[in-house]
Amino acid sequence: MSDIFWLEDNNLKFPAVDEALTDPDGLLAVGGDLSSARLLEAYRSGIFPWYEEGQPILWWSPNPRCVLFPDKFHVSRSFKKKLRKHAFRVTSDQAFSAVVEHCAKLREGNEGTWITHSMSEAFRKLHQAGIAHSVEVWQEEKLVGGLYGIAMGRVFFGESMFSLCSDASKVALHELARQLGSLGFNLIDCQVHNDHLESLGATMIPRQSFINHLNRYIEEPTQSLWKPWSGN
Repeated sequence: MSDIFWLEDNNLKFPAVDEALTDPDGLLAVGGDLSSARLLEAYRSGIFPWYEEGQPILWWSPNPRCVLFPDKFHVSRSFKKKLRKHAFRVTSDQAFSAVVEHCAKLREGNEGTWITHSMSEAFRKLHQAGIAHSVEVWQEEKLVGGLYGIAMGRVFFGESMFSLCSDASKVALHELARQLGSLGFNLIDCQVHNDHLESLGATMIPRQSFINHLNRYIEEPTQSLWKPWSGN
């Protein structure tokens, strides 16, 4: 990684995102810390941390960027039927730590998780500051799915989601998109493409278009239009 920019602990400044590598796609910088100030600077600049235990902190800004516009969430006919059954109750900010813990659990067949202890603690601090948020999906009183991320301005930066039963994480993302749309949010950052997200309406946009969205819809990074909700 000799050609990668190494961050200094006492300097929050990141290199320009167009300096990121193309292989691996989007790797921009290494090192630094996970302080709230650095994380806020990263996200508002279109950069996010993604690394495994034992690695230095790796900072990414891939091109293109995977995003979901709240009004573009795709609801299939079968999913509509499931939603009509009201089998789930969906809340926000009711069990943030539990959602992060579930997301951090090792997936079967994986050797590690990028949600390290340090990452979990960093996001809990952001949650305590009213910047990081969770969505919870319940069956009766059991937490069966959810997601978490950061709300800044009119943008929600999705971090991770989990599901303990069929479609629970999809229900979480659907309700997130619905609520964000009603609150005036413009964009959900999905970071990296996968087929599941694409099937739900996520799309790829050029990195510069993504940065333009951030510049337009994030003014004061510690403020957002987010309002928690509780399910019926």
